[in-house]
Amino acid sequence: MATSLTVDPVRPAAIKGPAPDRAAAHPKSPTFSVRNLGKIYRTKSGPIEALSDIHLDIPDGSFVSIVGASGCGKSTLLKILAGLEESSTGSALRDGQPMKGASRDVGIAFQDHVLFPWLTILENVLLPAEIHGLPPQASLARANELLALSGLSGFESRKPEDLSGGMKQRAALCRALMTDPKILLLDEPFGALDALTREELSLELLRIWEANRKTALLITHDINEAVMLSDTVVVMSPRPGRIVEIIPIDLPRPRGPETALLPLYHELTHHIRALIFSRKGKA
Repeated sequence: MATSLTVDPVRPAAIKGPAPDRAAAHPKSPTFSVRNLGKIYRTKSGPIEALSDIHLDIPDGSFVSIVGASGCGKSTLLKILAGLEESSTGSALRDGQPMKGASRDVGIAFQDHVLFPWLTILENVLLPAEIHGLPPQASLARANELLALSGLSGFESRKPEDLSGGMKQRAALCRALMTDPKILLLDEPFGALDALTREELSLELLRIWEANRKTALLITHDINEAVMLSDTVVVMSPRPGRIVEIIPIDLPRPRGPETALLPLYHELTHHIRALIFSRKGKA
C-alpha cells in the first residue's frame, strides 16, 4: 500500500501517520480495486516501465484525484481503469469483476474535447446514447437537461467552431454524462484552458458532482484543483509511476471559492506540492 514519507517537516496534523485504508472505512465495496498493477510498453528502443506495483481502492461515490509529475503514468492508469488498455501485471477490478473493455457505466472526458466538427453540440452530446441504443426521446430530454445544467442552453444547434474552449469542454462533459454513468473518468479535462476558465469549470464540475455523487477519478497537474474537488488525493512518483502517498481531504462539503481560504486547504496543497517536488529531485 501507499507509504507515508517523512521528508516534509510541515506535514499537516490532519494527515499525519500512515495513509488510512479508505475502502475499509467505507460500507460499500470499492468501485475500483487495483493490486500489484504494472504496465510496460514494448518499443523498438526497448521496454518502458510506465507503472509499477500500484495498489489502490476507489470507494463507491467518492471523488479521487491523481497528481504527479508529467510522465508518471497517471493517464496510463486511467486508461486501464477505463478498459482502454490492459495492464502488464497485477489486477484491476471494477465492481469486483475483471475489466472487460469500455462500458456505458463509465463516462470519459479527455483534455481534448474530441467533439465532431460536422455535428451540432446537441448531436455530439447525444452520440453515446445512439451508440448504446438508448431510447431517443428520453435521451433527447437528458441531453437538453445536461446542456441547461452546464449553461449551454441556446447553443444546441451550434457547431463546435462557434464555441469557446471552455464551452467545448462543458459540452464534452455533458457527453461523458449522457448515459448517466456510474463512473466518471477525467483525464486533464481543463488542462488546455486559461487559468480563470479552468477555475470556473472546476467549480462547475464540483457542483455537478455534488448533485449526483458519482464515483469520479480525475487526472490533473493542478494541485489546487485536486484538493478543492476531492475526497482523496493520490500522489505518484516519477516513472515508473508508484503511489507515494494517499491523502484524505477532510475539507467540509459543499465546497466553493471560500474553501480556498481555509488554513487546512493551504496545508494540504503545500504538503502535496512538497511531496511531488521532493520526488522529482530524486528521479
